[in-house]
Parts: sequence; structure tokens; C-alpha cells
Amino acid sequence: MEPLFLTLLLALFVSSVTVSLFLVFYNHRSQNSYPNLPPGKLGLPYVGESFEFFSNGWKGHPEKFIFDRIAKYSSQVFKTNLLGEPAAVLCGAAGNKFLFSNENKLVVAWWPDSVNKIFPSSLQTSSKEEAKKMRKLLPLFMKPEALQRYIGIMDTVAQRHFASGWENKEQVLVFPLAKNYTFSLACRLFLSLDDPSHVARFSDPFQLLASGIISIPIDLPGTPFHRAIKASNFIRTELLAIIRQRNKDLAEGKASPTQDILSHMLVICDENGKCMNELDIADKILGLLVGGHDTASGACTFIVKYLAELPHIYEEVYKEQMEIAKSKTPGELLNWGDIQKMKYSWNVACEVMRISPPLQGGFREALNDFIFNGFTIPKGWKLYWSANSTHKNPVYFPEPEKFDPARFEGNGPAPYTFVPFGGGPRMCPGKEYARLEILVFMHNLVKRFRFDKLIQDEKIVVNPLPIPEKGLPVRLHPHKA
Repeated sequence: MEPLFLTLLLALFVSSVTVSLFLVFYNHRSQNSYPNLPPGKLGLPYVGESFEFFSNGWKGHPEKFIFDRIAKYSSQVFKTNLLGEPAAVLCGAAGNKFLFSNENKLVVAWWPDSVNKIFPSSLQTSSKEEAKKMRKLLPLFMKPEALQRYIGIMDTVAQRHFASGWENKEQVLVFPLAKNYTFSLACRLFLSLDDPSHVARFSDPFQLLASGIISIPIDLPGTPFHRAIKASNFIRTELLAIIRQRNKDLAEGKASPTQDILSHMLVICDENGKCMNELDIADKILGLLVGGHDTASGACTFIVKYLAELPHIYEEVYKEQMEIAKSKTPGELLNWGDIQKMKYSWNVACEVMRISPPLQGGFREALNDFIFNGFTIPKGWKLYWSANSTHKNPVYFPEPEKFDPARFEGNGPAPYTFVPFGGGPRMCPGKEYARLEILVFMHNLVKRFRFDKLIQDEKIVVNPLPIPEKGLPVRLHPHKA
């Protein structure tokens, strides 16, 4: 009887594998069955062209995946398969405009499964639904008039950061320090968390989480995805403790309902009088902390890189920032008026983000079949826009490899060509916040130091954000008093 049972079990296993493979290949073939699809190839079932997409970034040239296919197919839209999904990549200003202006009409935001698993909502809604809720909450805190009152706090955090991490040191690693600065700032402004030791408890887990967000969702020990899930669970537990303490402080009058985003989330209710629960708030704060520091830390790092490489650019930034520094009385913090004077510095920061965009691109999902550039995009297909398709395209930016802050003078680049923060209704709500933290960083950096790169040809890798492979070590030269 036992051999017969084992034979039946083996037959059942083989049958299930056969059916699964048939469904995979049938689905793969059906993705190509629509008439007049964009040119391109879907690659192997499930895997698609994901490895090539990521490996170009690991090698430091994420734009190669895009430009190779634009050239091969002579088209500004091509099909591929990324992260297990059939996708159309829309390139150039026209592609950006189409996607950004048709948000919630023809397309909707989409995140890979890895994002939903790393940020599981306690309400069991999708990450896209949670993002919509967040975009309603954030304007109260992220619009320029609201952020003005935070500039002094940003300057205080920056001064403390440079005093502890940079001063009295001959050499530093810029990228870890930049992450420390932007993360400390996010903790202070979003959670009123000011204790360096408490902030440090979050730091390493957050780096693991960030590196696994856009990764192949294989939950096995040792994979970036597995480490990100573990880190997410740890941070969520820590956040719950902070939330419960804040709830207690609010009830006892020890905290203000308007002191930060956390307090606001705890007291605000929807139109039915329902307030968010603690787990839901923890998930939202978790996402905010990632978004609030990850891209800005990359931008700050590359600003140091280019200022070190281009002395004439450094001199102009230094001149602008020292005029502001000299106008301040001892101990006086930066204010909104000072930020408005940092025009050249911001042009430099924008040119840095053009050449090394902190946000490489983003995904959407087709709500219905539609036509773009004469090609059919089927319902359910994923769409990807790439910052590099315009940022490094000579059609929009002549001599794209040349560093030229003058591109941003006057009216600046043409619409939909400079997209470091996305665009349309889904433009990063923290764009103004990022501008302030970057400019405060630049001010505190150049008024203290000149600096030289220690590795002249350090490799840049994109995983999923661009970072110097060795962390950008520099030698510091403090200004003489």
C-alpha cells in the first residue's frame, strides 16, 4: 500500500508542477497576444529583464537599460518585464507628461509586492490606498509656509551633527554621515525624537529596510528582502512604544497636538469620527521616515562629491553662503529669508540631482487599455518612467555630462524634463522639505570646510538609490577663523 501511496503522491506533485509551468508560460504568451504592443521583449517568464535592469544600476549606469532600448527599437516607449510584471517604459518629456497628467484617470500608482510585504498596513489595505491617505495628511506639514518654522530646528540639528561627526576629524565617510543627518532631522521633526542614542537604535535597521524595498521578494535568510522585513518589524515595535508614550503625554498635557506629525496623526479623525489606530500610525510613520531621509541623504552626498571635484563651483557656493553667515549675529539661526538668498546653491543642488537623480523613476499601473504613441498598453500592465530618460538626454540638456548650474537660471528646464521628485498629483509631497534640509546642510558644510576626495574614481552603484561604493571618503580642511 505504501509504494502505491508514494507513486500517487509523486504523480500529484508532477501534475501540479506541470500545471504551474503551463500557467506561467501561458500567461507569459498571453502578455504578447495584444495587437500593436510596443516594441521590445518580455524575456523569460517571471524573471523577464529584471536582472539586466538591476545589474546596470549595480554597475553604475542605470540609464544604459533605457537608452540601449530606445536606440534598438527607435521608440520612446518599449515593452519589457520587470519584477515579474509585463511593463511598458515611457521615455522622454512626452512620456513623463502622459503619466503624470493621467494619474487616477488612465494610470494609478503601483508598488512591487516587496513594498506591500515590508510595509504591511494594519488595516489590510494596499500600499497605494495608504499612500492616498498620507498625501491628505502631509500638506499641513510639508507646504512652505508650515515648514518655515522648522528652519531654525533644522539648523540646530545640522550644527550638532557637524560638531559631533565632522569637526576635529581629518577624514570622514560622507554617505553614512549624510544618512545620519537626514535621519536625525526626520526623527526630530516627525517624532520630536531628539536623543541621539534613541535615534541610533533605529539607524542600522533603517539602512537594511531601505536597501530591501525594491528587491526580488525572496523571503529567505540572507536575502535583502528577508533582512528588510526583519528590520521593518523591529522598527515598528520601537515606534509603537513611542506612540503609546505620546498618547499618554497628550492625555496628561505634556505634549502638544500640533508639535509634529505624530501628534497630528493621534488626534485627527476622519469624517465619520474614526481615528487611526496605533499600528496604522506606526506603518505611516515608518514610511515617512524612509521617504524623509533616504533620497535627501543621497543628494547631500553627491553635492559633497561635485563640490570636491569642481573648485570653481565650490567657490561660488562658499561666497553665497558666507554672505549669509556674516549677516548673522552670534548664535542666530538660519531663517526663511536666508533660505531665499541661496539661489545659486539650489541651482547647484538641482544640477547634482539631474546628473545623479536620487529617485531613479517610478511605477504606475494601467487602469484600462489605452493608446500611447500609437501603441496599445493593456489594462493591468505596469508602466515605468525614468528620470534618466530626460536628465541625461542631450535633446533636453545639451552636453548632459557637463556640470552646469546655469541650466536652472531664469525659467529653468522645460516642463517634464527635470523630475527628481516625480511630477503631477504624485509629485513628492516632501519636495520643499528636501530643499530646506539640503540647503541647511550645504550652508553648514561649506562655512566650515573645504574637502578633497580620497578616491578619485570611486565607483557609483545604484541599489536602488545611487551611492558611492566606498561611502565617499574625503579629507577635511577646516577654514581658519
